[in-house]
Amino acid sequence: MNSEEDFSLVTQNGEVSPISPVSPLEKIRQEITKCKAAFDQLVVEHRELAKAKDEQLDMAEKFRNRSTRLKDQLREEEEEQAQRMDNEKEKMSALQEEGSRLQVEVEKMEQELRRIDTLNHQLKQQTQVSTAVPEKKVVFTGDVAVGAGAGASSFDLKAQIVYPMEGGTALVTFEDGEVAQNIMSMQQHEIQLGDCIIRLRAEPVQFLMPSRIEMDTHICPRRILVSNLPKKVDEQTLMDKLELHFHKKKNGGGEVDSVDMLHDSGNVVIAFMEDNVAKGLTDTEFHEVGIEKKKKHRLRVTPFVNGEITNLQTRVSVSQRTVLLTGIPDIMDPENLQDSLEIHFQKESNGGGEVDAFIYNPLGRSTLALFKEDPPKSQ
Repeated sequence: MNSEEDFSLVTQNGEVSPISPVSPLEKIRQEITKCKAAFDQLVVEHRELAKAKDEQLDMAEKFRNRSTRLKDQLREEEEEQAQRMDNEKEKMSALQEEGSRLQVEVEKMEQELRRIDTLNHQLKQQTQVSTAVPEKKVVFTGDVAVGAGAGASSFDLKAQIVYPMEGGTALVTFEDGEVAQNIMSMQQHEIQLGDCIIRLRAEPVQFLMPSRIEMDTHICPRRILVSNLPKKVDEQTLMDKLELHFHKKKNGGGEVDSVDMLHDSGNVVIAFMEDNVAKGLTDTEFHEVGIEKKKKHRLRVTPFVNGEITNLQTRVSVSQRTVLLTGIPDIMDPENLQDSLEIHFQKESNGGGEVDAFIYNPLGRSTLALFKEDPPKSQ
């Protein structure tokens, strides 16, 4: 078939419809139109694909960013978890160390409690002394210390004071404290001694007294204190009888080291060679001891307590009835001078009064005067 042949269309009813011939130029135009339409369609599709691509790229970027954030969060969480684990491990380690330390402390405390229990068991009669010493008035009674070394004033709990006197001084104790205060208020005193006049100075007697004493005491494991002793038995006989009695094991005693009499209290201290003897005797407390012929005495045996002063506070105390006279020259026999001075201060015209005690210490000599507790006046 060539291009010059005619074409015809056959319809459904069998009729033939003739077709007009199309020129080549028209065909080209139609093809161009088709191509242009196809190109436009391609451009649209290209744009849609580019848009879809951009959307996919944007979505992929968002996914990448989200994935990065998730990775960072996961890493941070892992690091935090690791840090928490490290902290927990450190806390656990610290708790274990604290537990070990507390266990050691508990063991130490248990040991200390056991030690204290043992000490309390051994020293159940131990006492702690802490007392305020009351104000005590002391007075020179005329006694002097024999054989005591000169030096600073000393005292004991019975308010007995050893007072060293300087040469050329005297101590005078008046019956009335007001007289003593009057003599001291006058200060200077002129005394006629034959053709001579001497000038003396009256001063208060001052010394240190304990105001507070704190002592730690403990029971001596080898000594006992024996009291309730008979008064009419010779001292040496009494000590021999006690040593003999407490030396015998059948009486609960043991080998005796020493027996000492406490003259101030009238009690006896017995020391043993071994530690366990004293406790057995003090636990029994009362003992029947044959001291006189065919007669036993019920003696009391108690622990002997040693004391150590841990705190001593003192105060300056002034004797209310005793006056110190100073500046006494050595111009006559000491006994005559003492008598003359005592007579002078007994006279009311000289401001004096009744004298209870008087002692004169000449120049170049050393005398220790004893001050004892001044008992209250009886009404």
